[in-house]
Amino acid sequence: MTVRVVLADDQQLIRTALRMVIADIEDMEVVGEAANGEEAVALAGQLRPDVVVMDIRMPGMDGIEATRRITAAAAGPSSESRIVVLTTFDDDDYVYGALRAGASGFLVKDMGLDDIIAAIRVVAAGDALIAPGVTRRLIRDFTASRPELARAQRELKGITEREREVLTLVGTGLSNTEIAERLFISVATAKTYLTRLLSKLDARDRVQLVIIAYEAGLVSVNR
Repeated sequence: MTVRVVLADDQQLIRTALRMVIADIEDMEVVGEAANGEEAVALAGQLRPDVVVMDIRMPGMDGIEATRRITAAAAGPSSESRIVVLTTFDDDDYVYGALRAGASGFLVKDMGLDDIIAAIRVVAAGDALIAPGVTRRLIRDFTASRPELARAQRELKGITEREREVLTLVGTGLSNTEIAERLFISVATAKTYLTRLLSKLDARDRVQLVIIAYEAGLVSVNR
């Protein structure tokens, strides 16, 4: 199965570099390119790509609004385009908003191209970019700049104590393997708990579970 990708970035250099790398990958192809949010939304609607690699800062409609519109317009899981947001760690303070808008993760622009390609595969497979240490750092920094996120704001209903434990570990950025090791359970069991949490909390993916963990006060900005 070929992963169909739309690249949305106002920097042609970024798009060209990614397009050239993807051109050499047998099971991945770039089906469209956009230089701003409006074009990204239009292409996503027309082409129904598997993944949109979305810059945040673009002229006109920014990547957050474009992400919100694309995810809101998705007809269902089978036709849903998943969003990977590109950001610059040093000066971009919109990542949390992008995740709330429905992005399945984000990348730092100074990552290696191979890492970006690997991340696209992860998202296309239905997972989200939460486990990497760089992601952990970003979430902590952005939530630290918003003290209100550290207070319990969301009441969690219908989940067991064990599921609460798993949600807390997901919120700290642990992978399924790390969760299994921490709780002395199998990776398959960890995945089962994750699936239950996604269903019970009506979460789109792992990224939203992280957000819920912060909103519920399960994870503080200092953990």
